[in-house]
Amino acid sequence: MEEKKDVYEFLIAGLPYKLKSEQPEDVVAQLVNLVDLKIRQALQATKSGSLQNAAVLAALNLAEEHILLKTKALKEINRFEEQVKKLQYELSKVKVAALEDEKSLTGDGLSEFIS
Repeated sequence: MEEKKDVYEFLIAGLPYKLKSEQPEDVVAQLVNLVDLKIRQALQATKSGSLQNAAVLAALNLAEEHILLKTKALKEINRFEEQVKKLQYELSKVKVAALEDEKSLTGDGLSEFIS
C-alpha cells in the first residue's frame, strides 16, 4: 500500500517551491531550513550572485558533509566490529577454560578425591 504524500509549500532563497513527500512536516521543515541556509551561505560566497551557482555550491557543500559523515560512521562501525571480534575471542577463551575446569572437577580428579 502506497503511503500518502503531502504537498508542502516553502521558500528557499526567497523563491517559492512545492514538494510532495511522505516525510512528516517537521522533517520537511528541517530539510528546507538546511537547504535554504546552505544556499544563502553559498550566495554570500559567490561573486556572481547567481542562484544557479549558489545552488551548485550548496549541493557540493552538502555532498562533502555527507561523504565526511559517512566515512566517519563507517570507521566507527569498523572499530566496533573489531571490538566485537576481540570480545568474542576472549569469551571463547573463557568458555574453553570453564569447560576444562568443569572436566577436571567431574573427571578423574573428583573420583580420586571421593575414594
